[in-house]
Amino acid sequence: MRKFYLIVYDISDPSRLNQVRLFLRAYSTGGQKSVCECFLTEAELREVEEGLTNLMDLEEDRIYCFKLDLRSKVHTLGIAVPPRDPEFFYFG
Repeated sequence: MRKFYLIVYDISDPSRLNQVRLFLRAYSTGGQKSVCECFLTEAELREVEEGLTNLMDLEEDRIYCFKLDLRSKVHTLGIAVPPRDPEFFYFG
């Protein structure tokens, strides 16, 4: 079963920042700049945490992973669209 996570990152080095952005793009269904919306299984969450740990500098960078409950009402503003678990994922 997939759960919804909001992954927020603050990476100090531009090269690492790009690596983290590209890595998370494979798991993300949406988001903006340094925020990714991800629907992950427990196994995928472990893969993401391991991959991010290998890419980041533990002394300089910050990554937060928040598990959110989509049963809660989502408030959007502007052109924002509420997150939705897609019917399939393509990992390529």
